[in-house]
Amino acid sequence: MGKLIDGEWIVKSIITSDSSGAYNRLPRTFLDTIEEDHAIFQPELGRYHLYVSFACPWATRTLIYRQLKDLNDHISVSVVHPDMLEEGWVFDSSFPGATEDHLYGKKFLREIYQKADPKITTSVTVPILWDKKTETIVNNESSQIIRILNYAFNDLTGNQNDYYPEDKRELIDELNEIIYDNVNNGVYKSGFSLSQEAYDSAVSKLFETLDSLDDRLSRTKFLVGDDFTEVDLRLIPTLLRFDAVYVTHFKCNIRRIIDYKNLYRYMQDMLEIPAVKDTCNIDHIKRHYYYSHDQINPYRIIPHGPIEL
Repeated sequence: MGKLIDGEWIVKSIITSDSSGAYNRLPRTFLDTIEEDHAIFQPELGRYHLYVSFACPWATRTLIYRQLKDLNDHISVSVVHPDMLEEGWVFDSSFPGATEDHLYGKKFLREIYQKADPKITTSVTVPILWDKKTETIVNNESSQIIRILNYAFNDLTGNQNDYYPEDKRELIDELNEIIYDNVNNGVYKSGFSLSQEAYDSAVSKLFETLDSLDDRLSRTKFLVGDDFTEVDLRLIPTLLRFDAVYVTHFKCNIRRIIDYKNLYRYMQDMLEIPAVKDTCNIDHIKRHYYYSHDQINPYRIIPHGPIEL
């Protein structure tokens, strides 16, 4: 693993921690948008491309939205190999489901960042929303990309489905913040902790939040009512990885999702949504985590289970 510093690839751990040993996720580096009156990035079908990993929960969000918003035929996709080793994410179609770089034939994902900015200092992450016309990155923050996909192309596709409805935004934002800190990022805070104190804090907050969500889902089908929204689509990629990976690999083993009556029911309901089911690739997920993180799993042994998600 590594990162780009002034445009040069430096092999080093991408796990960043504070003085207490707590994991600290670095902010993303490209934060632009697509709008009709934008000076550079306007909505056009066929103009944009996603670079993703099926293993990555953050990238999976964008794939879910791409399908929900009828953009599969209009936003092309390249999928990295699930292994993330010294060279970072790579393009290698030898693993089923992974692809080449369809745009430029690059070997390494970092070359896409270098193409956007030859002197960039950044972690090399997915997803990337790429503009084919200007040959640069529009955005590499998943929470912003899904908002772009939610609205930017509506007039072109005729798909007006809104997963961030105005009358529910306050509650969605409130839940997003809690879930991001304690669940989406909480599993990483637990797994990448470098001290017992940091782990204890992260895993406690994780399961306190899961307990709260389970209670909430005893009263509603989805997190803010009878229809799924952005907050559900941000949570579900983490839940789908939980029992297969996070319970063992990240030591999130107080309970499994299958042990929660309402969260497990909710996960099964979410899997009834084709865009969620179609973008969940358990082979990529298990291969990536167990094989890539040799500081956690030095012998890179990939477990067989669990039998079901």
